[in-house]
Amino acid sequence: MIACQPFFTNNGWLYLKKKTRNMSLKPKPINFTEKWNSLQETVKGVITLDSVPRDAWNERFNDVYSLCVAFPEPLGDQLYDSTKLFLENHVLELLTVIQNGGTANLLQNYYTYWQKYSKGVKYLHSLYQYLNNQHIKKHKLSEAELLYGNITPDSSEQMEVGELGLDVWKHNMIVPLKDSMLELLLDEFDKQRHNISMTTSFDIIAGVINSFVVVQEFRKKYPLELYQNYFEQPFLEQSSEHFKREAARLLQECTVSEYMVKVLLILREEGIRSKKYLHDSTFTKLRGRCRQHMVADHLDFLHGESEAMIKEERRNDMHNIYLLLREIKDGMTSLVDIFREHIKQHGIRVIESLKQEQIYIHFVEEILDVHKKYKSIVVDVFNNDLAFSGALDKAFTVIINYKPVKNQSSKSPEYLSKYCDNLLKKSSKGMCEGEIDHKLLQSITIFKYVDDKDVFQRFYQRHLAKRLIHQQSQSMDGEEGMINKLKQACGYEFTNKLHRMFTDIRVSEGLNAKFHNEFLKPTDELNVTFSMYVLQTGAWPLGSSIVSSFVIPKQLIPCIQYFENFYKEKFNGRKLTWLHHHCQGELKLNYLQKVYMVTMQTFQMAILLLFEDRDSIKYTEIHEMLQLNNDQFQKHINSLIECKLLLLDGDNVSLNMAYTNKRTKLRITSTLQKETPQEVEQTVNSVEDDRKTYLQAAIVRIMKSRKILRHNQLVNEILSQSKSFAPSIALIKKSIETLIDKGYLERTPNSSDGYSYVA
Repeated sequence: MIACQPFFTNNGWLYLKKKTRNMSLKPKPINFTEKWNSLQETVKGVITLDSVPRDAWNERFNDVYSLCVAFPEPLGDQLYDSTKLFLENHVLELLTVIQNGGTANLLQNYYTYWQKYSKGVKYLHSLYQYLNNQHIKKHKLSEAELLYGNITPDSSEQMEVGELGLDVWKHNMIVPLKDSMLELLLDEFDKQRHNISMTTSFDIIAGVINSFVVVQEFRKKYPLELYQNYFEQPFLEQSSEHFKREAARLLQECTVSEYMVKVLLILREEGIRSKKYLHDSTFTKLRGRCRQHMVADHLDFLHGESEAMIKEERRNDMHNIYLLLREIKDGMTSLVDIFREHIKQHGIRVIESLKQEQIYIHFVEEILDVHKKYKSIVVDVFNNDLAFSGALDKAFTVIINYKPVKNQSSKSPEYLSKYCDNLLKKSSKGMCEGEIDHKLLQSITIFKYVDDKDVFQRFYQRHLAKRLIHQQSQSMDGEEGMINKLKQACGYEFTNKLHRMFTDIRVSEGLNAKFHNEFLKPTDELNVTFSMYVLQTGAWPLGSSIVSSFVIPKQLIPCIQYFENFYKEKFNGRKLTWLHHHCQGELKLNYLQKVYMVTMQTFQMAILLLFEDRDSIKYTEIHEMLQLNNDQFQKHINSLIECKLLLLDGDNVSLNMAYTNKRTKLRITSTLQKETPQEVEQTVNSVEDDRKTYLQAAIVRIMKSRKILRHNQLVNEILSQSKSFAPSIALIKKSIETLIDKGYLERTPNSSDGYSYVA
């Protein structure tokens, strides 16, 4: 037969493949005493790491097999018991040697013999392979029984020889020496903590402690029990006392700033010490004891200075106190609250001190500076901790929606929309496209904190409409980019109308091309260059300002008639409503010394066209000829008088024949396009009306689905669905009462705060 057997030499383990002669695998009677005497000599050589001849190793390997399969009765149990007894006697001899070596050399001697014994046990385990694999494993409890069953290993249960050797060391060496070794080990750690030279090397201390783990690591259940009971628990108790003494001393000697630095240094050192000497499981426990006795037990001391360090923005102190408190239960609560309140007060002070000139620019850019500053503190000082990120968000929600005057709506949606409008208009000079895009991206930071997003939407829609109609956009790509940013922040529904506005502009370009290239005949004389935008009523915020009456100048009538005919032919059933107050034209002035090209609003142009065949007209006559309402007429004729194209003498209005200007191309529509307080108020009021409609529709939708709901449940449902604004409880109650009056809901008869849907 061919046998592959390991054997031990002074140079280590080798595996020999050789032919063995005259060896039979057939069980036969065995003289145990004779076999054990020869086997015992080899076992002794292996466990003491002496040289074992190759032939002797092979013979002993075969002897183990022969004993396990002996006839008529296997002698495996007897072999196991004899080996155990031998190991116990051997370890007891080593114990005597170690004890006789004196306390000073105890750890050194223990470590030396442990190193040799633990290696010898591994080799012995290989020699007893057949006993381990064929005899012992048949009688061992399964891993599942040990891990999940209520079964504990019996002391009489046989272990594999490697495990047996470690168990013998545990009971006959560690248990008798545990108190002496523990005292020496704790003394060494105490010296290290007080910067006193250690008398025992690192390798020895780590090796001794590791032996407490190794002797039980083969156990599936509670493998660290010995390490924890004999060393870890006493070590943690000693450490607790040390931390208490150190904390008491430092509290007497140090300021809060100095104390935090010292404690962090101790935590770092204890962490290094734990990683170096102890089992990994001790690391968290040791740091927990340190934090408990040096931080958690002295929270009042630390919190007493936290408000000052945040208000003074002492970054190092803030970072240190964060590192100390982050793992203490509820330790950071007051720190987070102070930080949030500090940001809020700073932001409100900035808002209250804003310059009134171009206030919308100052509002956005100065608030962004505040956000950038505290965001850097959250990232750099507080390691981007979620608690402090949340505090930043809560503070800025209050700042952005701050109302200087009680019961007045926040100005932030209006200011933010004006800021974006200023960047996207052609008047945005001195900035490249990349810089404009960066500022627009930053403005989204403000937008995310705005509660009244529907108000912002309405203002932005109005500003976008003016830019598109009057061709004032800096870049159409920039416009679409901003809308996409808003869509990412709030979803498609929020920007749906804005996308439709862009669609109308593109469709109108196609209609203009077809009107001029396909519909108009060569004989049709328009006398003017004409283009138009066809806009959807539901997408554009223009319908509320329609002028009731206006006599169109005769020069423009053919254009309007031709286009209406073209549109009726193209789209049957659609109705066009001309928004003259949003139109503009370019008028060529030939009556002066220089020729001027002036861009103006339609009503202004209509006034000047009246002077095409005369130089002066009565003020009242102009009013009667155009049939504009008083406000519109006065606003537009006064704008022409203010820019000195017309002169007013009593009731007589005449052309200014002496008018001069350095520029030959002029625009006099800018003052008319500025938002008036009335328009702002109208925008806000329209949002309020939309909110009422939205809430009533939401309530009906919810009640139709749920049939019956209590008041608080209905309110919570409404709040969860209102994403573009935060409705007040008063407005929700009012909407519910309105629907009850309209007959959509009714109060439930058996409950005072319940509602039911009326089908």
